[in-house]
This record gives sequence, structure tokens and C-alpha cells, in this order.
Amino acid sequence: MTTPYTFDHTAYAGTLQTTYAHLADAEESGVDVRVAGRVMLLRTQGKLAFATLRDSSGEIQLFALAARTEDFAEFAKLHLGDWVGVSGEVVRTKRGELSVKVTRWVLLAQAQHNFGDKWAGITDFDLRYRHREADLWANPSSRQSLARRSLVVRAVRERCWAADFTEVETPMLNAIATGAAARPFTTFHNALDSQFFLRIAPELWLKRLVVGGFERVFELGRVFRNEGVSPRHNPEFTMLELYAAYWNYTDMMAFTEELVAGVASDVLGTTDVTYQGRPFSFAAPWPRRTMAELTSAALGEDVSVHTPRERLAALLDERGVSVHESWGAGRCLAELFEETCEETLWDPIFVTDFPVEVSPLARRHQRDPELTERFESYAAGRELSNGFSELNDPLDQRARFEDQARLSDAGDDEAMRIDEDYIRALEWGLPPTAGLGVGIDRLAMLIADEANIREVIAFPTLKPRRD
Repeated sequence: MTTPYTFDHTAYAGTLQTTYAHLADAEESGVDVRVAGRVMLLRTQGKLAFATLRDSSGEIQLFALAARTEDFAEFAKLHLGDWVGVSGEVVRTKRGELSVKVTRWVLLAQAQHNFGDKWAGITDFDLRYRHREADLWANPSSRQSLARRSLVVRAVRERCWAADFTEVETPMLNAIATGAAARPFTTFHNALDSQFFLRIAPELWLKRLVVGGFERVFELGRVFRNEGVSPRHNPEFTMLELYAAYWNYTDMMAFTEELVAGVASDVLGTTDVTYQGRPFSFAAPWPRRTMAELTSAALGEDVSVHTPRERLAALLDERGVSVHESWGAGRCLAELFEETCEETLWDPIFVTDFPVEVSPLARRHQRDPELTERFESYAAGRELSNGFSELNDPLDQRARFEDQARLSDAGDDEAMRIDEDYIRALEWGLPPTAGLGVGIDRLAMLIADEANIREVIAFPTLKPRRD
């Protein structure tokens, strides 16, 4: 069967619904249009046939009559999912349905798989994610969520541009897995006879650009972490990372809340969000609370990075968390925070002042050298962003990397490696700088009101089929 190479359509279903909303029942517009899309419902009544055509903008009815429609008999045999191009007049039927009265039509592509019941759509999760191309047609909500994600990415990019950040691209193949605490994916470059890692973060590359004179830079791109899959995690995901010279973490918190609130407003028209039936507001300012304050409140006793390690370890043990012998008081405090506080943080909030032990790239706090000027933002019980005043002392950075190397030797497969090139870059001089990382997928989840990260990723990572 030969199908056309092109079809010159002149109208979209959604536009027709708006433009001809004024037509009364049984009224004809006198205007012919050419529309194209998939047949999502078809019913015949003798010499009449009614089909629902869905395109990228919405749906409109096709109204075919044996006496008026060319190849009526073949039109009545169309399958659900078939692509058609249709020419005809815009009318409203006696029953009040805006329609295109079909005069001519052409089959553009045949669907050889069943789209399922029009009202139920595709409900098999494995089929939905493996064949998103079918899911997007059968379940309009899937397309809406991915469309909102696209708007989120656009709004983020435009707001970064408006704040004078320069967009850049950095390598995805890295000789050293560094820039964040995570297990990397490995690959091999045949021509260079060398092992490489898919990047777990672009952080060190971006700060080298700041050393080189770019005062404000950002990148929107994929990062890869060889970790588990969950409703909040996918092994490859999209991050916004940006760096601003002459800022500290307080400046970056102010920018973060304005960025996120602005994106929500751009996409939804408001900063008020209802997520999974529960409301909150992205409107700035967001409260700032230290990790020690929040953890102390949750435990009912004062704890901090200066609390004896033995006590912090005992508190973790009481909650069923195994404490590794390499963990110091700082790591124990961070684990206690995750165990007792994270999921309770519904309204947007900044958690500040993380221990040095869990912040190898952040600058020490001016008031307490065991802490760093670092924050994470949370909303709806999940981490949304991470940022800090950047460590710009090459000697301190080397010592932190060496601490990470010792953790790696002790069995921590998420610890960073020593990056000599980055240390040399710091030796050229990094001005006071603040950085930020935002999980775009998680932000999209909140704005699209999706509980599973797979709903805002077009093609999420799945276990390969063995058949």
C-alpha cells in the first residue's frame, strides 16, 4: 500500500474548536479545511460514519456520509489509530458536535497495533513506558505532562538568560568520575584505549569556565548515575547547573526561590500548586532552617556536628540505620536528617549549613569550620536543589579530595576521586563563587502533578526485554 509523502493540512482540531465555538446546532460554516491526525473512535450507522480525529492540539469529529464522502466504504473500515488526512466543511451536527463534514480523505499511515479502548487508554505500565509513542495517543494526560516539562525547561532557560547567565556545554565523557557523590557508569574509548565515565555532574567543568572569566554560566543537560530506579530516581536525568562569580550561598538561595517561583508562574500562571491533592506555594521568600535545627526538633534533643559521634550513631541505630565505621559525626548528622526530616518538608524550604564531611566541594562556614555554606531546597518531601558557596582554596580542596579517596578505599563506591586538573584550575584562581544544581525532572513532577518521575521523562530507563 502506497501512502502520500505529504499532506498539506490547514487547520488544527483545537483551533477549530475555538474558532467555531459560535456555530449553532445544525449550522454550517461554509468554510472548508484540511485536517490530519489519528482516528481514535469510529462508529457507523448505515450510510453515516462518525470518527474522532485527534491531533497534537485536541480532537474534532469527522462526519462522513455515503452520498458525499469519497470512498465511504473504505472510510467506514478504518482502524483505531490510523492516520488520515481529511478535507471538508466545518459544521455543527444536529446533536451539537463540532465536526468536519468529510468530502475527501486519504490514509496517511496504518496502525497495525490496537490502541485499546478509547476511554480507558493503555493501562499496562510496561507497555506505556516501552511504547510511549502509543501511550501519548491513548492517554492524553501523558502528553500533557511531557508538554509541561517542555515548558518548564523553556522557562528555566529563558530566566537564566534574562539573569545574564551564558549557556554552555561541557563533556559527558569524563576521565574521572567526579563533581558529585554518586556511583558512575563506565565505558571504554577504543581509539584512546582508555576507560571513561559518563558524567555524574558538570560542576567541575563549569567552575573551570568561571576561572576562565565567564562570570555567570549555566548548563541544562543529562547526567548519569549508576543507581536504583524508583518513583523519584532515573539513572539518567536532567540537571540545571549554574555558577555566579562574586555570589555566596545566601545570594544563590535568593536566586533559586525566584527562579523556581518564576518558572511555576510562567507555566501555570500562579505560584500556588496542588500536588497529589495537597497544596503549597512556591512564592518567595522560603524559610531558611539549619540541618541541626531541623534534626534536633525531629529528635526532641539538641544535636549538631559537634555532638559526640557515639551519640549520633546510637540515634541512627535506634532507627535501624547501619552506621559505617568510616562515618564521622558530620555524616551521621546528615543521615539522621534524611531519616527524620526529609519527607516531612512539604512547603518549600531551604535546609542550610551542612557538615564539611558530606560537602567536599563547598566552602567552610565563616562561623563554624566544621560546617559549610551549603543549602538544599525541599518541597513536597523531596530534595529539589543543592547549592553552596564554592570552595576556592586549592589546598583545602586537595585535602577534601584525599578524604574522599580514603572513603573510597574503605568501600564507599559513591566517594569522589581526586581530580588533579581541577585542582590545577583552582591554582589559577577562582573568585568567590556560588553554585546551584536543580533537578529538572523533579521540578517538572511538581508542576505537572505527577507522583512518578517516569511520567515526565519521555523514555525512562527500563530493564531490557529478554524475548
